[in-house]
Amino acid sequence: MKIIGVIPARWASTRFEGKVLALINGKPMIQHVWERSKKSELLNDLIIACDDDRVIVVAEQFGAKTVLTSKDHASGTDRIAEAIESIDGDIIVNIQGDEPLIDHAVVDALAATLVEDPSCSMGTAIKVVTTKKELKDPNVVKVVVDGEMNALYFSRSVIPYNRDDEDEVIYYKHLGIYSYRRDFLLSYKSLPKSHLEKCEQLEQLRALEFGYKIKTVVTDIETIGVDTQEDLARVEKLLS
Repeated sequence: MKIIGVIPARWASTRFEGKVLALINGKPMIQHVWERSKKSELLNDLIIACDDDRVIVVAEQFGAKTVLTSKDHASGTDRIAEAIESIDGDIIVNIQGDEPLIDHAVVDALAATLVEDPSCSMGTAIKVVTTKKELKDPNVVKVVVDGEMNALYFSRSVIPYNRDDEDEVIYYKHLGIYSYRRDFLLSYKSLPKSHLEKCEQLEQLRALEFGYKIKTVVTDIETIGVDTQEDLARVEKLLS
């Protein structure tokens, strides 16, 4: 079974253009992601899928394989679907290009989930929410799961709603890393953007709304997505 890691790297980020090449302790952010992902014990190959030649030039300088994709993709999943059309592989792991603190153990856990469960088409990582600030932040996506740890719903709102203010409610947040079977991913890209996806602006809701299951993997490893210059400064301080 061949497992491919793909890092979608979008130059034209709305909030922070060119962030994937922003320097963190002297290295472009995408290089930090690539180097950490290369430590994976399960990936057979690792590719950067980007929409701009500037990213390709830098990525190839530090030794990465690259694929140039369309600038018009609405999500990283759509970009990866294009990138793997001509690449052999059974399981694809979507490693966000703006998470320079990604841990290879999470990559391996998501790949292993699909290896161990042939009925599973898609997996993603979640983590217990530990602060009220995170819980109330709409940029921190919350998720509720069933008894078998399949995702029931993702939302920017607080879910579940704790009506009686119970102390034992566990809240999970979604980490933006996925694994997919190749056949599912190629089918997914042909699905229209769903109603719930448009409402919440969360691409994973497209899979749920069309009846696919998403298996979740709980991790205690923290990661930070870089969406602003402030996020970049925070990550640089942590890495220092």
